[in-house]
Amino acid sequence: MRGWWRSFTHAFDGILYAARTQRNLRIHLVLAALVLTAGALLRLDRLSLTAIALAIAVVIALELLNTAIEAIVDLLTVRDHPLAKTAKDAAAGAVLVAALAAAVVGYLTFYRVLFGGADRAVSALQEVPANLALLVLALTAVATIGVKAWTAKGSAFRGGAVSGHAALAFAAATFLTLLYRSPLGAALAYFVAVLVAQSRVESGFHTTVETIWGALLGAIVAAALYALVRPHLAGGMV
Repeated sequence: MRGWWRSFTHAFDGILYAARTQRNLRIHLVLAALVLTAGALLRLDRLSLTAIALAIAVVIALELLNTAIEAIVDLLTVRDHPLAKTAKDAAAGAVLVAALAAAVVGYLTFYRVLFGGADRAVSALQEVPANLALLVLALTAVATIGVKAWTAKGSAFRGGAVSGHAALAFAAATFLTLLYRSPLGAALAYFVAVLVAQSRVESGFHTTVETIWGALLGAIVAAALYALVRPHLAGGMV
């Protein structure tokens, strides 16, 4: 009995250490609490709550594993090494993949409850004006490359004064928010965009300030283009 309790204590100590030292885990824990609270208030069925709980558990477990891998790599390496960076990047990528999957699970679950069917989420994605969506992303990419060329920093797809990944992610989130005007959809879209921006900081490709500039650039491009074409959306011209 004492050995079981000691194992439990060590495991709990690991969770507390990660929560104290890892900002991302604290973010995941706060979001998990908010999502579970919303699920309870909306009276989600048992299957939906189970899916959300499993998605949350996978994300948090991988975040803990990521912390462990980083600690082991730091312990075994005394200088920068490409393989050490690969190990850390791969672990962070695993967390990102799980977080994106959890966001999709949450979207489909809450959309079904609030708007009457998960199939409507699929049809809503199919109804996005494809030409306009492509134009938003294309203009954002061009603007990002233009800024990088102007500042003479970074390449077209890596590094530089602004994060291209953050710009594209926030352009897409802003476009979907303006198009559908759904608070829940906006929250989920921007949540995914923040995860993308956060991954660029964690990988060391950009600083926080550079991802913020990228996010602002993408949001401005999407909002400006939407304002220009909004009068034509109802008529199906886009």
